[in-house]
Amino acid sequence: MHFFNRITHQTPESVELEFTLAGIGSRAWALLIDYHILTFLIVGFLFIWSFIAYQVVEFWQRIFRNTDVGLWMLAIAFLVTFFLYTGYFVLFETLWQGQTPGKRFAKIRVVRDDGRLVSIQQAILRSLLRPFDDILFLGAFLIMFGQREKRLGDLVAGTIVIQTETSHTSASFPISDAAHDLMSQLLQSEADFSQLLPDDFAVIREYLQRRKVMSKQAQEQLSLELAKQTKKIIALEKLPQAVKPDTFLEAVYLAYQQDRQ
Repeated sequence: MHFFNRITHQTPESVELEFTLAGIGSRAWALLIDYHILTFLIVGFLFIWSFIAYQVVEFWQRIFRNTDVGLWMLAIAFLVTFFLYTGYFVLFETLWQGQTPGKRFAKIRVVRDDGRLVSIQQAILRSLLRPFDDILFLGAFLIMFGQREKRLGDLVAGTIVIQTETSHTSASFPISDAAHDLMSQLLQSEADFSQLLPDDFAVIREYLQRRKVMSKQAQEQLSLELAKQTKKIIALEKLPQAVKPDTFLEAVYLAYQQDRQ
């Protein structure tokens, strides 16, 4: 078992990202929370369904003198329970950018091996294989002794579970006054910073930290490309004013942290 196991990934922009893998403790804590929520949902459904099923079976027997409908109601209950169990993880991991309520509370998330957002197909694979991971603690065994701390669902889906990155309150690089002014405008605009993932933020931060050692041409090309990608991610139609890519990235860096507080 590796405590604070870290992995690195190089983006197409030649920026090296470092992720801290979520260990067995945080993953177990997240799963415990999720299973409590799931238990509440499933028990609630079964309680309501048992009342409905009783009324249907009683009516059916009185009219048709047939008891087969009871088996159908039981089969439906099992089917819905299965969909609740699998659909819970698929729904949240797809809509909440790799997090379930338990993962959000434990400050972890599931991402692809390259650090990008998980797809619905990967979320489905992870959820369908979860029962196999739970049987005889197979998942816990693989997480504790695997180099990348993957359970069976992660191995098949090509995903990893990482700790969510906490924002730093102060930057280790200079930020212009224009960026501070632009930050306020961005926060008041239609920009959606919830779409900016931790690894996207890490790319921006890495660039801002390393730009001084880049050649002028490389800095201009990379800042322009990052600014275009970031603008697309946060769904910003147009900038409040004409600004340099560096200034825009500095403002996004500040706005992201402000938005997360």
